[in-house]
This record gives sequence, structure tokens and C-alpha cells, in this order.
Amino acid sequence: MKRAVRTRVAGAAMLAATTVTALAVGTGTSVAAPAPVAATYNKECGAGYAQVNQIPIPGRGTVFLAYNAATGKNCVVTKRDTSSGSPLWVGSWLQRNQELKSKQEQYGFFTSYSGPVYLDAKGKCVDWGGEIDGYVVARYKTNCGTLV
Repeated sequence: MKRAVRTRVAGAAMLAATTVTALAVGTGTSVAAPAPVAATYNKECGAGYAQVNQIPIPGRGTVFLAYNAATGKNCVVTKRDTSSGSPLWVGSWLQRNQELKSKQEQYGFFTSYSGPVYLDAKGKCVDWGGEIDGYVVARYKTNCGTLV
């Protein structure tokens, strides 16, 4: 008697699974994967810093340049589009234009972002960039402000 009950339950489960599959296939609709959310600057550099530039890393994230007018300091943060999943190699760097000795950088395995890295560059042009999982972007001689 117990055997018959188990057989019916298994048969009912198979019928239900077949019906659900048939309904899903018969509807003619497909479910697309959700679009990735682009990274946004959320004041990772701290109070007084405003975003002044950015470089997208398509399908991976964005490098943000921020500036604090009160202190004359620049800041770079490289953010992934998502903070879920495994840590990836992420880096941020910043230097006064063509002054290698001034270079500030941070690289490592991160789930959300690298940085912030800071540099005093009031009245100077900056070179800056970042990397996510081997994809590297950079800008040179930008955000010069008023040179004195």
C-alpha cells in the first residue's frame, strides 16, 4: 500500500513539472537577465569632495575623479558596477601631470571599489586612471583648473 502512494506522488510531481514547463514554453515570452547597474560616485572620497570627471570601464565599472576646492586635493576611486560576487583585481591611481614621483595608487582584490587615493594638485593638471580585472583606463593632463 505504501508503494502505491509513493508512485502516485512521484507521478503527480512529474505531471506538475511537465505542466509548468509546457506553460512556460507555450507563452512565447522570455525573461531577460537584469541589466547591470552602472557604478555611481557616493562620496567615497569624503566630505567636501565633488565628482569632477569619470571614465567608464564598459561592463565592469567606472573610475571617478573628485576634487575638494577647500583643500586643493584630488581623489580617485575605481568602482565596480556590482559589489556582489568574487573579489576582482581593482586599482586606482593619480599623479600630477608627468610627475611620476607624485603618483599615489592602490591596487588589490576588492568586491566593490579601490581607493580613495588622494593628491594635492591645486592649480595643476592631473593624470589619473584605474583598472578592473585587467581592463585599464586612464586620462592625462586633465582637470587643470586655473593655473597660477
